[in-house]
Amino acid sequence: MKKFLICCLMAATLFGMEAFADNKNKTTRTVVFASDIDCDHCAKKIMDNVPVLGKGVEDVQVDVPTKRITVVYNPSKTDEATLVKGFAKLKVKAEPVREEKKK
Repeated sequence: MKKFLICCLMAATLFGMEAFADNKNKTTRTVVFASDIDCDHCAKKIMDNVPVLGKGVEDVQVDVPTKRITVVYNPSKTDEATLVKGFAKLKVKAEPVREEKKK
């Protein structure tokens, strides 16, 4: 009976550590890009080719009227420069939008 309880305790501890490690690695970053898209066809081209943008891309939202593309990605797998290169492969010019600091 003691061995069974010890095994259960060890399993629970290991499971808890694994769950903590998974949450630690799931941080995401969101970046907004200003782009040269001007039609729904351009937006569809981006949405149909999300894997081309880079590994770790979790979500992409395209807003044609404002020419903005919002990308949620895992920074341990990709970065903004890689995303810009991915857009270039799709023949879409995109640059990260930097927010101005409010005084």
